[in-house]
Amino acid sequence: MERRSRSLKPTWRNAFRISGDGSERASPTLHRCGVSRFPRATAKRGPSASRLWRIGCCNERLRIVSAIYEPDFLDCSFGYRPGRNPHLALKALRDHIVTGKVRHVYEADIQGYFTHLNHEWLRKMIALRIADPVITGLIGKWLNAGVMEHGVIARPEAGTPQGGPISPCLANVYLHYVLDLWFEKRAKKDLQGEAYLTRFVDDFVVAFQYKRDAEHFDRTLTHRMEKFGLKLAPDKTRMLLFGRFARERAASYGGKPGTFEFLGFKHVCGVDAKGKFAVIRIPSEKSCRKFLDRTYAWLQQHRHWRRRDQQRHLATQLKGFYQYFALNRCVPKLERVKYHVEKQWRHAIKRQSQRHRVFWSYLRGRSWFQLPQPKVLHPGF
Repeated sequence: MERRSRSLKPTWRNAFRISGDGSERASPTLHRCGVSRFPRATAKRGPSASRLWRIGCCNERLRIVSAIYEPDFLDCSFGYRPGRNPHLALKALRDHIVTGKVRHVYEADIQGYFTHLNHEWLRKMIALRIADPVITGLIGKWLNAGVMEHGVIARPEAGTPQGGPISPCLANVYLHYVLDLWFEKRAKKDLQGEAYLTRFVDDFVVAFQYKRDAEHFDRTLTHRMEKFGLKLAPDKTRMLLFGRFARERAASYGGKPGTFEFLGFKHVCGVDAKGKFAVIRIPSEKSCRKFLDRTYAWLQQHRHWRRRDQQRHLATQLKGFYQYFALNRCVPKLERVKYHVEKQWRHAIKRQSQRHRVFWSYLRGRSWFQLPQPKVLHPGF
């Protein structure tokens, strides 16, 4: 037993030696590379409205790439990084808008980002930082492995497969050179005022002091993305009046600053308890509707469950929703979501029971109908 455990213990050196001689390669077969399809939660459905998730045979050996690039990533980059969660990205964006001279906000999203990464450009970017042929060879095998679906092997010329530890890192590396470094080293030199970038994977927001800077950035960014095979989503890319100085300017002609959504939150210009400018963040309607659609679909399929089991599952779902969205000033919106879940549950009970009426007074008095109350879980963000 001791000899067997010693032989099964993996090491990075052995892993790279095995793959370095070409004896082990990334295989597109289902036996070596598990593939499953998950539908994307988008309004538009079609052949391209789903992502292929792939688990390659070299996943564990390529984790070292993340350790190499982590010190190089800039502070404006969040997502798929240790200790850089969405709440920190929201806090950074709020601090930029509240403390900086921000009057305009440019929000953007890259269309089909994970399926349009150019392999040639990505290899050149990797070569700038990594010279080890073993690691670069593993990355090349991963990109060229292909995907088997319904017995047909597809080898896309662009994009990176999702599902393994290397794919998020490669996605961050690509935008690190395409957007982050370019913005800090090149784009900001052509601007006359302050500018701040906050990026979470392929979703990013840039805060500007002057409108002409935002317009110039929009023009140059479009050409920059086209150069590297990327394209901005037109329905998710826009420029709006937002910020402390924007609120004062909009009030001068009787208008109001705009609102935008970032990481599931709707951002609104407001004031705090002392009357000072503050960025109010509340769960967006899209996020709430997506969650309520899931709870409704679950209740329709599990109306036969016992009440206690239904309560336990709905409470778990609500706690997960609260865990992400329970920021300051979000409790009223979360209470509204909880009320809609109760309405869905009541409707499911009415459909199951022979009684046509199930009164709220009856349900409120039952212990099995009690769901967790929302409260602020992240006061510092």
